[in-house]
Amino acid sequence: MIRVASPFIGRAERRAVMRVLKSGQLSQGVEVAEFEKEFSQLVSGSECVAVNSGTSALHIALLAAGIGPGDEVIVPSFSFAATANAVCLTGATPVFGDIDSAFFNLDPAHTETLITNKTKAIMPVHLYGHPADLTALQRIADNHDLLLFEDAAQAVGATWHNFPVGTFGVASAFSFYPTKNMTTGEGGLIATSDSSVARNSRLLRNQGMEERYRNEIVGLNNRMTEIQAAIGRIQLKRLRDWLDRRQDNANYLSTNLRNVLVPQTAPNAVHAWHQYTIQLVDLNRERFVNELTQRGIGFGIYYPIPIHQLPSFNLHLDLPITRQVAARCISLPVHPRLKRWELDQIIQTVNSLAGVGA
Repeated sequence: MIRVASPFIGRAERRAVMRVLKSGQLSQGVEVAEFEKEFSQLVSGSECVAVNSGTSALHIALLAAGIGPGDEVIVPSFSFAATANAVCLTGATPVFGDIDSAFFNLDPAHTETLITNKTKAIMPVHLYGHPADLTALQRIADNHDLLLFEDAAQAVGATWHNFPVGTFGVASAFSFYPTKNMTTGEGGLIATSDSSVARNSRLLRNQGMEERYRNEIVGLNNRMTEIQAAIGRIQLKRLRDWLDRRQDNANYLSTNLRNVLVPQTAPNAVHAWHQYTIQLVDLNRERFVNELTQRGIGFGIYYPIPIHQLPSFNLHLDLPITRQVAARCISLPVHPRLKRWELDQIIQTVNSLAGVGA
């Protein structure tokens, strides 16, 4: 089976873990501090606060900026549930917007129609690693005196108009889940240029205290471990090479795939290629993916059910592009460990299935 994702943990990561274990300092020490400092270089020097998951990063960033009960936050419905869950966990209400048909991201035009006197923020997702239209969304936020957050969980290394994702708006959230472009096993990170949001985030992740036993606010226990941070520091050194390989793999797939809609990249964007997502037109997806499985090609469907239709929300909304893409998207392997023969096998299999009307 050619896997749809293949996280890499090498000898350097194992040595880093052993170094931490031998030190006896397993939580919130020098490794976390250094990881935050090193990651900051990817986001133009923004302050970074490492936490235990991408969901915690979203949740804490929202809380740290003052989002709470009575507020509405506009989010895409075509995303992982964590995007909306984080809003709900603050006591605020997620308001679901439709996506654009080209890049799978929150549609600015539809977003503007959703603004009410309760709207406090807009939180786009850089889905699959392609930046949302941050220019248009920031303009809308500014015009309506709203906060802009970035769900950059899938987009480490992506850029918009030559600026890294994670440097727009009040705060952004990254994820280091095992399938992401880099991993800490589990883990997440908040990036912000707002010093008060950064300090609030540090308080919230650590039971509301910076100084031990002097709890300033009611907080959480969402700290990143030293082991996670040590792995992350090694992964950061590999990231540039991995991103280049993902780009090469995506270009090779797009050049050679036929009879399916291949993903696009905006002229002013650099895609991080967390996922390579095609769309099937006039093809039966269930039969298609069954054949992929039979022929040893891994795949993912991200996401078959829009968030607003999940049992946890169960809303009846008219989001036509979301509905269309959710019904016909398939993500193919694009990770940096793929060999050329594996890419050729993916291409031959997909073209064969698409050509015979699978």
